[in-house]
Amino acid sequence: MIENAKKQIDKSLAAFMDRVKRDYKLHLVNPVLYESIREFTLRQGKRIRPLLLVLSYKGYRSPKKKDSASLYQASTCIELLHNFMLIHDDIIDRSNLRRGKPTLHRLLGRIVKTEDREKLGYDLGIIAGDIVYALAIDAFLAINEAPRRKERALKYFIQTAAFTAMGEFIDTLHGVEKINRVKEKDVFLNYTLKTARYTFDCPLVVGAILAGAPEGDIEKLCQLGVLVGQAFQIQDDIIGIFDSQKNIGKSILSDLAESKKTLLVCHAYQTLRGQAKKRFMTHFNKPKKTYHDLVAIRKIFLDTGSLRYSLGEIEKRVNKTLNILGTLKMRQPYKGIIQDAILKLFDHSEAIAGQYNVHSGHNCGCRKC
Repeated sequence: MIENAKKQIDKSLAAFMDRVKRDYKLHLVNPVLYESIREFTLRQGKRIRPLLLVLSYKGYRSPKKKDSASLYQASTCIELLHNFMLIHDDIIDRSNLRRGKPTLHRLLGRIVKTEDREKLGYDLGIIAGDIVYALAIDAFLAINEAPRRKERALKYFIQTAAFTAMGEFIDTLHGVEKINRVKEKDVFLNYTLKTARYTFDCPLVVGAILAGAPEGDIEKLCQLGVLVGQAFQIQDDIIGIFDSQKNIGKSILSDLAESKKTLLVCHAYQTLRGQAKKRFMTHFNKPKKTYHDLVAIRKIFLDTGSLRYSLGEIEKRVNKTLNILGTLKMRQPYKGIIQDAILKLFDHSEAIAGQYNVHSGHNCGCRKC
């Protein structure tokens, strides 16, 4: 069912981009503008966000109601919102790769010859990102549902975009803030706003609202989305340090180069003392970090137990997520599929735990333990 839904989502994305060409005529402004946005949008991805929206909607809709093409068309809104976030995030982070290919601003910087292609790429990338956000709202409007539900779901979708921007705001401030001023609670607030809201909370809640789910379940889905989103971001931070460039599709030094204040970093900083803390800060504060710095920081995260601690925080949140999921009134086939999809997301951290022989020690009852 998941594979079939992903195919439907990919098909709908391609069809939507064809409609964009007809309705918005971006190619007449500049062919590279349209082709770059189209290519970026259709790059291979997990499609977890639109998939969760579809599954949540189907889990709460009337069993008598048949599948509608408009559902898959509308689900692409959350993928386009994701792309909008990625485009701007890549500019802020000065990233050159996304999903193993050039970032959108790098592609757009090649439109004309200029002495400062980098600035041109950043400027055009910001504009292209704004266009993609507008397209996301357009895609949402495809859903064929009761106007009151549709309006409520659209407001939640727009609020999510604002909350995610707030998370980006916090993340950018954390990038220049001294590490001793960033606490664990600040890190989790950033995880909630920047990742959890639009990756898990929004698609699950929007799907449920559109299908007419009970109010109690909508609130639980919000809680569930925050928990699994926080766990997902912790895993992403772990991957950014402990995985390979081939697997993550971007520079292995990118997260480290930005001196991100992650859970790994905060735990290590709070744990270290004396000369060990100074050595850590020497590596962490270097303006241009090398692979040698990455290896040294990996070892520090292992020695301080920061990797073990972070894996434990993932497992605690996955456990709470499964408990909430079990109380939902969602129809069982879809509830089970969502559970399997969520668990599969954390195979990566499980593999890293095995590779470095680090396990949290939690007995949470999920398959990772």
